[in-house]
Amino acid sequence: MSAIECHDVATVVFDHVAGRLSNERSAEVAEHLESCAACQKLVAEERAVSELLATRLPRYGAPESLKRRLAGSLRPPPRVPANRFAALGMWLAAAAAVAGVVFLSVGPHLRDVDGGPERTLVTEAVNDHLRVLYAAHPIEIESGGIHQVKPWFSGRLDFAPSIAFDGDAEFALEGGSVGYFVDRKAAVFIYKLRLHTVSLFVFPAEGLPWSDGTVSIGHHRATVSELRGFHIVLLRDGDLGYAIVSDAAQADLVKLMGKIDGAT
Repeated sequence: MSAIECHDVATVVFDHVAGRLSNERSAEVAEHLESCAACQKLVAEERAVSELLATRLPRYGAPESLKRRLAGSLRPPPRVPANRFAALGMWLAAAAAVAGVVFLSVGPHLRDVDGGPERTLVTEAVNDHLRVLYAAHPIEIESGGIHQVKPWFSGRLDFAPSIAFDGDAEFALEGGSVGYFVDRKAAVFIYKLRLHTVSLFVFPAEGLPWSDGTVSIGHHRATVSELRGFHIVLLRDGDLGYAIVSDAAQADLVKLMGKIDGAT
């Protein structure tokens, strides 16, 4: 019998697909997958998203000025200590400094969300946002205002999405659709912030691995994370959960969540 459960797989699925798990942990995941169709689907989706990120997202070369600075930083130090091990230490220190420059240059696009109870929600939010970005028809109901979009969900969901923010000049509401969040149906609202697409998922919160929020938004506390270059804001209000995802600035998403929280 597998030593891990579905929640454990959801927590490490990104590292499993990326091949970053230890051999022992990877074997435990593989054993669990043999008898769990739900986790097989989760891993398949993660592989598809990873492939999509590798082939569909734009790539940018480093500017020549940065390349020259890095090349200069890698030159051996002019004075070589008599102790060869001390010399090696100096070279490694220089290389580490260069690595730090590289990390700072590209870090925001590579940092993974820390482990924790909400990692499952963060990973799900990013995957669902990518589905919105690359869906042929991501909007099922065009926006004529929230009072047109919200009633459209009646009969399509087993809960009422509590949201009253109609959009404004900064965050334009484009429309909505029905989606899934983890294992339950969700209302998907799509906003536009300049050239950025912003996905808002509203879903039943019960049974999901929430943790204490770190950012005050209205009367609630939200969790703000970053994964694969996307920012995610998670907030629970009673029976409902809210997830906002976009490649827009974190401050913009916190501001939007404040507008949504203030209007509900």
